[in-house]
Amino acid sequence: MKTKYKSHRCSEITPSMHGCEVVVSGWVHQIRDLGGKKFIILRDGSGTIQITISRGEADKELLEVVEQLTLESVIMVYGKVKADPRAPRGVEIIPTTIKILNLAKKPLPLDVSGKVSADLDTRLRERVLDLRRKEMQAIVRIMNTVLRVIREYLRSQGFVEVFTPKIIAAATEGGANLFPVIYFGREAFLAQSPQLYKELLAASLERVFEIGPAWRAEESDTPYHLSEFISVDIEAAFMDYNDVMTILEEMIYEVLKAVNQENADDLLILNYKPPSISLPLPRITYKEAIDKLRQQGLAITFGDDLGTPELRVLSTLIQSPLYFIIDFPTKLRPFYTKPKDEEPELSESFDLVWRHLELASGSSRLYRKDAIIRSLKERGLNPENFEFFIKWFDYGMPPHAGWGLGLSRFMLMLTGRSNVKEVTLFPRDKKRLVP
Repeated sequence: MKTKYKSHRCSEITPSMHGCEVVVSGWVHQIRDLGGKKFIILRDGSGTIQITISRGEADKELLEVVEQLTLESVIMVYGKVKADPRAPRGVEIIPTTIKILNLAKKPLPLDVSGKVSADLDTRLRERVLDLRRKEMQAIVRIMNTVLRVIREYLRSQGFVEVFTPKIIAAATEGGANLFPVIYFGREAFLAQSPQLYKELLAASLERVFEIGPAWRAEESDTPYHLSEFISVDIEAAFMDYNDVMTILEEMIYEVLKAVNQENADDLLILNYKPPSISLPLPRITYKEAIDKLRQQGLAITFGDDLGTPELRVLSTLIQSPLYFIIDFPTKLRPFYTKPKDEEPELSESFDLVWRHLELASGSSRLYRKDAIIRSLKERGLNPENFEFFIKWFDYGMPPHAGWGLGLSRFMLMLTGRSNVKEVTLFPRDKKRLVP
């Protein structure tokens, strides 16, 4: 598509276009001066192209403009395509005119070319420049594939995309990790998850999914926690936790296949190969996990939660990088989780774990009003605070199940990065509110 500022994107310029006149626009990524020739690597959102200026051939006005250029300046280049096997991708542009659209200040606070490395705090402080690095652009392109495939797969299974309220009246899970907001003189909260609303929507639309933000005011300052994150959620009527586990693992399989095929160049930039999996994924019960950990000498008892240290040990014992832990104690799960009929102290619940990291959590849900009220009371929660939710259980709430997947944690598995802040465009944690 031709626009006011360009006839082609950088990646569209090929040796077969030799002799064609083009207009390209982007950022000055690199400048190399070899005396008689000057090379500019121009970068746009699609890739790079070499601009070659010969001092003996270029006119004075063009040379004066070139001398002004600084790294990351935005320029518009008019010129002719030249096939040259010595140039990157075998092609370059010989410019007739270069217009400076915005001259960048120097020195840059962050090296976009990657020649000078920077620590994560510096990168996040200078995030807009950091997002111009090829590694970050590879991550964003992979995420774009991930989101597209998730939507395509879930729609193929009959799911409808929805959007739930993000300003809510009560805690989704009854916890204290909430961000309060003033809502027309009343206290409200930013949603921890779409949980209660997606359950109600499943009672109308049967199968729903949402990809959207959620907030948790956790004090955790780890490589795996954010105060604001993107959650991929589904809820499905007439399914149980086994059914939605199948949907989750099949969706992940499709994502891995697409990323390996469509983002091969991006994975090369990241020097990473995502894990290979085969379906169905291993499923280990909570009881089995506790027994295995005890056999390894860990002081853990039934009813204890499985944290990162325990999962690190457990993952070394399972012959798969990705696996489910199922049937957690009912008291460890949120109030809406359905207990197992034959063992009510256990629940129809699961976590999806990659190595030592929980990626997703889900369960079958309670769908009878009396059971919901009893579960709330058992956890010390006041059913009146959840009346907006439980009142609809009087009007035909079907059996249902669902899960939530943390997108940033999932992206760690797909990109080989070690911190969720690396794969989040503008991360929010307890220390960071800007940029």
